[in-house]
Amino acid sequence: MEILSTYLNLLPVSLAQGAVYAFVALGVMIPFRVLSLPDLTSEGTFPLGGAVLATLLAAGFNPVAGLLVAIGAGILAGGATALIHLLLKIPSLLAGIIVLTMLFSINIRIMGKPNTAIFNYETIFTELLNADGGAPLSQFALLMAIILGVCGLLFWFLHTEIGVALRSVGANQMMSRAQGLPTKWYIVGGLGLAGALSAFGGAIMAQFQSYADVTMGAGVLIIGLASTILGEALVGTKTLVRQIAAPVVGALVYFQVVAVALALGMEPSDLRLLTGIFVLCTLAAPLIAKRVARMR
Repeated sequence: MEILSTYLNLLPVSLAQGAVYAFVALGVMIPFRVLSLPDLTSEGTFPLGGAVLATLLAAGFNPVAGLLVAIGAGILAGGATALIHLLLKIPSLLAGIIVLTMLFSINIRIMGKPNTAIFNYETIFTELLNADGGAPLSQFALLMAIILGVCGLLFWFLHTEIGVALRSVGANQMMSRAQGLPTKWYIVGGLGLAGALSAFGGAIMAQFQSYADVTMGAGVLIIGLASTILGEALVGTKTLVRQIAAPVVGALVYFQVVAVALALGMEPSDLRLLTGIFVLCTLAAPLIAKRVARMR
């Protein structure tokens, strides 16, 4: 009963956290699944969005304007990774590492210090809910409404001519190039879109926790990847709707797994170990299943 009580106490916050990281999971899904191009930039664009948003709020800007600028910063960061990869022929993983490393210093420059508190400033939660930001369940409902809107826009975009071309570039670059598509520009746009989603998630997280920190991106990529893999296992990827829904469902379920682990007595410092083991097991499961089938 004590474990159940602890879990129920954690449930509202874990749901809200899952909704925040759903944006990151969507940002991870774009390069890994749509473009078939591994990218690590989200670990830098997530705190970039938070740093930009916190700085603008402290300067007196409206939170909506701060979100829009954070999205623009994420697009630039994702585009920078793509250009380094394409123009300098550097592998996308290494290009992402280079960009996220540089973003650490850039984020400090933006805020003027390693972290910025925004407890006393207006956020989307205080503007759309109430003066104290609302209860976690109210915040979760608001975040889910935003997520549904973002997923709807993403679904519409990927059905447009540009979106279909983007998906074809991810499916087969050589064939897309043979059809006359400027594949390099689509890769720049795709990674820019991924950066925008991750930065938007970081800006939302800064408002959710009332501060931004340059280290808030640590472990974000593995959380997004774990959420995507878990969501794909639960929802599937046979249709575009399922492919878009998978990261969102995975993020929500993942943080429920985290809440259960905490309720069982696991230390918060062990959660990254749990995440790593979870991702490893999920990736290894198909191979183990094939080997068992062969043995039978």
